[in-house]
Amino acid sequence: MSKDVREVYEAISPADFFYRNREIAGFDNPVRATYTIVRELVENSLDACETHGILPSVYVSLTETGRAGVYRIRVEDNGCGVPKEYIPSAFGQVLFGSKYVLRQTRGMFGLGGKMAILYGQITTHSSVKIISGTGGPVKYQCELMIDIQSNKPILLRGGIKTLPNPLYWHGTIVEFEFEGDYSRSKSRILEYFRQTAIILPYANISFITPEGVYYRFLRVTDKLPKIPKEILPHPKGVDVELVKRLIKRTRSDKMVDFISYNFHRVGKKTALDLLKHAKIDPNKDPRELTSDEIVKLVNAMKRYDNFLPPDASCLSPIGPELLVKGIEKELKPEFVYAVQRKPSSYSGHPFIVEAAIAYGGGIQPPKPGEINLYRYANKIPLLYDAASDVSFKVIKSIKWNRYRIDPEMPIAFFVHIVSTKVPYKTVGKEFIADIPEVAYEIEWALKTCARKLKSYLINKVRRIAIERRINVLEKYLPKIAQFSSELAGKNPSSINVEKIIGRLKR
Repeated sequence: MSKDVREVYEAISPADFFYRNREIAGFDNPVRATYTIVRELVENSLDACETHGILPSVYVSLTETGRAGVYRIRVEDNGCGVPKEYIPSAFGQVLFGSKYVLRQTRGMFGLGGKMAILYGQITTHSSVKIISGTGGPVKYQCELMIDIQSNKPILLRGGIKTLPNPLYWHGTIVEFEFEGDYSRSKSRILEYFRQTAIILPYANISFITPEGVYYRFLRVTDKLPKIPKEILPHPKGVDVELVKRLIKRTRSDKMVDFISYNFHRVGKKTALDLLKHAKIDPNKDPRELTSDEIVKLVNAMKRYDNFLPPDASCLSPIGPELLVKGIEKELKPEFVYAVQRKPSSYSGHPFIVEAAIAYGGGIQPPKPGEINLYRYANKIPLLYDAASDVSFKVIKSIKWNRYRIDPEMPIAFFVHIVSTKVPYKTVGKEFIADIPEVAYEIEWALKTCARKLKSYLINKVRRIAIERRINVLEKYLPKIAQFSSELAGKNPSSINVEKIIGRLKR
């Protein structure tokens, strides 16, 4: 006889969801997890510095604990620090953070750092130790764990302790244990630090490996990119839910004011034109809109073509000058040229593409069938799944022979995309989707760099040809001068051979 089976329905917390599905955030095995933990914690430290105009200094230490496969990581930065009241939630509550605004940051969800801590907890059952200072006379220290089922922090050993801070230090120290595999993730971690040093020539980064080897990447400039500003949502990128939320908190009692005050680069004239297009009364109270009218408004926004494009004040590109400095510092190429495209947008999200091409010097030719491609998104090096990335596909589609370039030459391509919403294809943030607007900007940025390299290569060939001729002349011209002088009955010293060769070298 069959028994009745009842389905069990339950709700789970965000922490519980990512505990059960940690592979989607890059924690699917000890090798990948080791790399992801280092990356996520370093990115949080860099954001804490750059968003407050602080030149980053980040220290990372990875040590063995004595237990097989268990490591202790310590990451220290000189960023803004976390205020006392936010420390427990900032490190012990998944999907809590300061990144839910329209402004460029490395993280998108306030997830990565907490996932690293959560992974350490579920693999070693250990707590995380946090020290934070905001530049005042005291700093704060605590140990905590995450209550996975309720997605809440659990403070241990007396809660948050207040310690003296005589040097008025500001920054954050995070330290915890996790199960990993450094030996197999070593090359990827070192490459991550090297590529980070390229894109951030203004940062000091130190890394001590479990073997005790000390790597140090020093800044070569004190110039920081501009700090991104928070902006309003662009009407081309909104949906019904966002409009409902804006209506709930608006103080405007007229639709024309609601539109012009709550959306990016929309003035009253454009708001009136949009509402006329949507057939909605400009004087109507937004709180009186029906569900059908909200849908009609959103659809009208998507069809309306007279909005100004989003500006780039919310973005913080590196800039060609700093990008060149970083490439020269780490790779020492014979030639490098970088370009920054004008701001563009996709689906209402602003973005900027920066690209560079470097040739010769310390750059080695790629392996057969591969490309020396350095990919970045919001200053994050992307090391996995390069063949799936839009940059790889664009490079493969360009006819490089037009530029006298062969991708198998000692040449490296650099592509950096900054946006309030980078179109990643996965939560793990490893490769970028093939968005037509993004692909177009990458293509033309690389072609601009390629034209400069073509000119350099042509001039290099000319210089080599001239040098060969001069070498021949330097060898034979003195003898020719002497022989001619003797035939003419003149003194050979009257002919200044060095002066003639000097003119040819000009």
